[in-house]
Amino acid sequence: MTQANRNTLTSDRLTTVLSYGALILLGYLVFLVVFPFILPLAWSGVLAIFFYPVYEFLRRRYSANWSAGICTLGVTGLLIVPVLLILLYATREAVEASATVREALASGKSVMPHDLAISVLNHLPVSWQQIDFSSYLRQGAEKTAAFMASKVGALLKNVFSFVVNLLILLFALFFVFRDGEKIVRALRHLIPFERQVQDDMLQESRGLIFASVALSLAIAAVQGTLGGIAMAITGLNAPVFLGLLIGFCSIIPVVGSALVWVPAALWLGFSGHWGKALIVAVICGGIAGLADNLLRPLLLRNRTRLNDLLIFISIVGGLDVFGLLGLILGPTIVAAALGVLRVHIEHQEELERLQHEHA
Repeated sequence: MTQANRNTLTSDRLTTVLSYGALILLGYLVFLVVFPFILPLAWSGVLAIFFYPVYEFLRRRYSANWSAGICTLGVTGLLIVPVLLILLYATREAVEASATVREALASGKSVMPHDLAISVLNHLPVSWQQIDFSSYLRQGAEKTAAFMASKVGALLKNVFSFVVNLLILLFALFFVFRDGEKIVRALRHLIPFERQVQDDMLQESRGLIFASVALSLAIAAVQGTLGGIAMAITGLNAPVFLGLLIGFCSIIPVVGSALVWVPAALWLGFSGHWGKALIVAVICGGIAGLADNLLRPLLLRNRTRLNDLLIFISIVGGLDVFGLLGLILGPTIVAAALGVLRVHIEHQEELERLQHEHA
């Protein structure tokens, strides 16, 4: 190799290093600029993934701007506003319920029906029967009330920040709908695979997200709604909060929403309201279970999906890492990652099979 070639090679390598360095620096600076708004931007991306088929349907009839505007208004009116109202109302109910429990315990009253308390106590080990559970309940109620009050107080103090983030979410959602194809085209350049493999990966990830995340959220919404109705009919306090708990617990494998409605039914029964307890059992255990059995085959339609344990772990882990956003983002990331991994494995196996055939 001549000296001139060496100098040219060195110059090319230096240019490449400087180019990548500048690219990384610019990416880092862009991240710093975007980071304060990462949550509303992430929410807009997640919502766009779920409702993009609606945009594609409208796009065949209207312009991109009109279709994106209709989808943004629809998501706002049909999903975002109702969810925010439910969360605020459930939080208020939780604060009031925990305060009521705390006051009852402080005055020496029992928050559990006497017959139920005796039955539970008799089934405990002898060594546990001498423990003063009321003190633990009192401490738990106080901590719950303080936690809920702090969350409500923080929300009220940060109303301006919340409104700004909500406006950014809606503004970004419009452009993610409108420019979704351009965004996906740009992301393709970051995936180090050929075009066919990229298409398969995106298709598999999208199918897993809809079959797993959408299914779990739909069932949670149905069970939570039915559970809240059952609690309201039977006169239990905080029906919206209890319905929210039932919806969340429905994602737990094996036991599911029974973690909430079974104790509620027992509380009603041992309070002398066995008819109301039966209503809770029929609605939450019977009708909600029937809706579950009808929704699963309807939404799956021969699609593969994540198993229930993996969905539960991804939701809990997502909540721990991303906060409320993790409720959807956690399983979405896991489903997308498994979709990419599955397609990669299938293509590797296909390549190995072809190599064996030609050998």
